[in-house]
Order: sequence, then C-alpha cells, then structure tokens
Amino acid sequence: MNNKNSDCIFCKIATKRVEIPLEYEDESIIAFNDKEPQAPVHVLIIPKEHIAKIDDITVNTMKSLGKMMMVAKELAQKKNISNSGYRLVINCGKDSGQLIEHLHIHLIGGRRLTWPPG
Repeated sequence: MNNKNSDCIFCKIATKRVEIPLEYEDESIIAFNDKEPQAPVHVLIIPKEHIAKIDDITVNTMKSLGKMMMVAKELAQKKNISNSGYRLVINCGKDSGQLIEHLHIHLIGGRRLTWPPG
C-alpha cells in the first residue's frame, strides 16, 4: 500500500487500525457496509492504496478502479441485486457530496431507486 494517509478513516480500515466487518478483501481492494445505508444494500468499495478522489487516478493507479468495478459486480451478484438492478456512485470533491477524501464506489440496491436520489 502506497501513500497511506494517517488521518484517513478508510486508510485506517484498510490497514486494520479500525476493525469492521468486511464484505470483501483481497490484496488491493476492500469492501464494507456503509454506516448510514441509503438502501437495503449499500456497500463501499475502496482501494487499499490512498487515492483521494477520481481526479487523482493516474496510469499507475487506474488498475484499482477497474478492480473496484469487478468487485462491485461480484458483490451485486452475491447480494442478489444483480438481476433487479443496482446503482454505482463515485462522488468527486466536496460539492458532489464526497465526505471522505479516499476514492470509493457506493454499491446501492435492494429496492427500487429513484432519480434524482433522495
């Protein structure tokens, strides 16, 4: 893991300094349930490496984003929301609603989702 941010809660979870139940883990990605779920299924998928936001993806880190998408697909299947549908959300920056400056994908589903969200 490169670029760990000692103040970042997601980095603390990724390095097991804060322990929570995980939905998925491998050498570069972890996933866990959102503490304030917006639907019956609301999982956060993050790279273990600290990448602050989508604007910070580089040629060297873009593999993480692809892996996160594959994990989202696998978790949607595992959670039985793949057939009915689900939403993937990546917020970028404060105005978008990104509360934690560590790249993450919201996997949201398990009920009919409306647009705009709310």
